[in-house]
Amino acid sequence: MIRQYIQEQRYDEALELVDELEEMSKEDKLNKIYSYAVILLLHLIKQTAENRSTRSWEFSIYNSTKKIKLTNNRSKSGGYYANEDELREILNDAFDTAIKRAALEAFEGQYKEDELILKIQPEEIKAQALSLINL
Repeated sequence: MIRQYIQEQRYDEALELVDELEEMSKEDKLNKIYSYAVILLLHLIKQTAENRSTRSWEFSIYNSTKKIKLTNNRSKSGGYYANEDELREILNDAFDTAIKRAALEAFEGQYKEDELILKIQPEEIKAQALSLINL
């Protein structure tokens, strides 16, 4: 379709399609970052709440951090898909999902999310996650 618009010298329409494709690509990247952020936060929450760690949790934190960095990096044009403020927003959004899942897993699921959140400092966990991702 883009090729056809260019061949027909319909450049405005071709550019509109390019804009749509770029937006779709960015949304896909941000969705992947969100998914990895949930996993990262989940394991940071569990570590903090249970005051312990496992090799599996540590690997999950490492892997999620690495995947977020790789996904966020614009390899060809340089820069990032999400800047620090946008990453902070993603972490805030992902935190709700992460605490719900952590309530199912931490302490063998004996605490509800509102009880589990009292055992942690949410802002410190989000700050820790952001520092691990550090641009």
